Amino acid sequence: MSVADEEPRRVQMLEAARQVIAERGFPGARITDVADRAGVSPALVIYYFKSKDNLLAEAMRQSEDLWYAEMSRRAAKIPTAAGRLEEVVAMTCHVSSDVVLEGSLELWLDLWAQALRDPEVRAVREESDEHFRETIRQIVRDGVATGEFSGIDEDDFAVAYTALLDGFAIQVALGDPVVGPERAFDVAMRVASQQLGFAWEPRRAPRRSSGRLPTRATS
Repeated sequence: MSVADEEPRRVQMLEAARQVIAERGFPGARITDVADRAGVSPALVIYYFKSKDNLLAEAMRQSEDLWYAEMSRRAAKIPTAAGRLEEVVAMTCHVSSDVVLEGSLELWLDLWAQALRDPEVRAVREESDEHFRETIRQIVRDGVATGEFSGIDEDDFAVAYTALLDGFAIQVALGDPVVGPERAFDVAMRVASQQLGFAWEPRRAPRRSSGRLPTRATS
């Protein structure tokens, strides 16, 4: 099998693994389930990924990468830093969705839970969290440079704001009766506007969630 043939096979198995984790959770996902979903043999899955833990960690990393790729695609079309921040918040709070991101919330929750005990998954979580913080830092830098935002310690803001968004994402994921997607989005944007010194008014009518899960995080 050529290298060109191997990459589609690998992607196919990772996509199957993401689907299985979203349905059954990380602990309940089995190599045989992934192989059946991908239409390959369990031996081939092991050949590519060596172990179940490595396969599932790589599937979670791919889910995160898909989320950030989608976020970057959307942000590239928005000319202002405030608008880019709004889109990131919308995606995280589940008021902005896309079919490529289905199942990402379940994976994101499993990522955090499994990271407590699995070093491979912990490394994925650390990469993901730092990527999220750097995304916010860069938006703040851009906004300060253009005069949209007041001067602020970008690192302190990123640490605090991503923690706020993660907390909202968990409540949205669990269907909290008090903190739904639209409320989380509105509160998060009000906090950002107050901290960064820009005017913000809700510009979109409340939207129903269509299955987007934050993770930033992504089948």
